[in-house]
Amino acid sequence: MAKREEWGSRVGFILAAIGSAIGLGNIWRFPYTVAENGGGAFLIPYFIALITAGIPLLILEFGLGHKMRTSAPGVFGRLNAKWQKLGWWQTMIAFAIAVYYMAIIAWTLRYVLFSFNLSWGEDTKSFFYSFLHLSDSPFDLGGLHLDLLVPLLAIWAVNFIVLALGVKKGIEKANKVFMPILFISIVIITIRGLTLPGAFDGLNYFFKPDFSKILDGRVWVAAYGQIFYSLSICFGIMLAYSSYLPKKSDIVNNAFITAFGNCSFSLLSGIAVFSILGNMAFNNGQAVADVADGGVGLAFVVFPAAINGLPNFNHIFGVLFFVSLFFAGVSSSISIIETTISAVSDKFNIKRIKSLAIICGFGFIISTIFATGAGLYVLDIADHFLNNYGVAVAGLIETILVGWFFNLKSIREYVNPISDFAVGNWWQVSIKVITPLLLGIMTVFKIIEDIQKPYEGYSFASLMTYGVGVIIMTVVVGLIISSFKGSSSFESSLKKRSEK
Repeated sequence: MAKREEWGSRVGFILAAIGSAIGLGNIWRFPYTVAENGGGAFLIPYFIALITAGIPLLILEFGLGHKMRTSAPGVFGRLNAKWQKLGWWQTMIAFAIAVYYMAIIAWTLRYVLFSFNLSWGEDTKSFFYSFLHLSDSPFDLGGLHLDLLVPLLAIWAVNFIVLALGVKKGIEKANKVFMPILFISIVIITIRGLTLPGAFDGLNYFFKPDFSKILDGRVWVAAYGQIFYSLSICFGIMLAYSSYLPKKSDIVNNAFITAFGNCSFSLLSGIAVFSILGNMAFNNGQAVADVADGGVGLAFVVFPAAINGLPNFNHIFGVLFFVSLFFAGVSSSISIIETTISAVSDKFNIKRIKSLAIICGFGFIISTIFATGAGLYVLDIADHFLNNYGVAVAGLIETILVGWFFNLKSIREYVNPISDFAVGNWWQVSIKVITPLLLGIMTVFKIIEDIQKPYEGYSFASLMTYGVGVIIMTVVVGLIISSFKGSSSFESSLKKRSEK
């Protein structure tokens, strides 16, 4: 087997890891989650979740990936040969997320162009639905639309080109360009937003603490959910990325830097978003709560409307906002695809470019469903189920297996000597008790919630097809691939136990 690639520098790895963690959700999910869960008071459970779950899981995955120097299936397979199945399930979840994530990035690319002349007009909601050629139901595909297909192909091509150059020349160099552009864009938007009339009403809505919410268990579930979903953990990404670290690499400090870098960007994004939403509410004579929204609606409906109301330089700030979304999306999509490439290349010992071509080819073909009139429906359902059930349950299984059926202390003993500072018993308690407990509670909460009220009012058939069906497919495909015999070097590595 060829010598494993390595990052060219510690900065390169950290930028790539932060780039993976910072995604579209930091800009459109985090601000709204904070606002509706107690404002400034939400930051208390949020940072507790960061310390007790987010950082411990990053340390765990950085440590495992660095020690085993292989992708998710190989990591879990070396801990226990039977656990390779979990690694492949996580890899298939990553691939499924990549397929629909590319569609959202393609939409942001088109909206960058729309920003130059504010093509969305006054009725931004109707424009968005018209742009997507939205059909009447999830089963009404309505054929392929070239204006959606072309940017989708372009995004897959961008990912292919970056990843074809490899870890050091491709991913690392790309993130050294993408991340500064992303941060500079958000800083400019934030500074401009803070100078607008009504901005501080928006920030007051965002930050004003409602401490009574801290007693609500759902707020704590939301806090742990936000941390869990925003750090790219438990679906193979950080295992793959850390496997490319040089042998003498700090693990603990890198995890802290990555986590706090991601959270700092989320807070900055919240300030940027709500200062401009505050101005929108001011211009319309509305309360901030009436214009606030989260998710796709914030990005493609509410924010364009807010941009329309800016006193000047609307076009520039429209471009900056969607450029920010674009680079946040691409830095994450690269990491998600790399997870799959690494797993396939490691198991079958095939050249990187070949596995990349296969994965991107299949991925693009499957993603064409998002270039149909039902694309938004399919994406919405698949995203809900993959994140709330796929990633969460895979993470729950990971923490139980590694925490309770493996010598967790051996990982701590591995990372401490090579790190700037050591972790204590709190880390093991977090992995063994706190994280699996919270993930279990989160999953139960979501199941009850979805039973009581079907997600977004979708029909049972559509939820089963595009939600449950996608989860089942990731499990089935993961089991099938894990049953194949890999290269001799891969199979022999699974027989080497990391502990006696």
